[in-house]
Amino acid sequence: GAMVMFQVVVNINMTIGLGPITGIPLPWLSYGRSAMLVNFIGLGLCASVARRVKKQPFRS
Repeated sequence: GAMVMFQVVVNINMTIGLGPITGIPLPWLSYGRSAMLVNFIGLGLCASVARRVKKQPFRS
């Protein structure tokens, strides 16, 4: 989530003129193949962890 939010914040800052123009692509929208691949791998890892974590009852 932090990786995607960083890309979104940097792109918004570039668009409204608050930050320098960099080569960071928009997540899941740009044509950068390697960036898109990394975004999908990260999303798959997060989904895999969320799926495998078993809910444990709270013990005090």
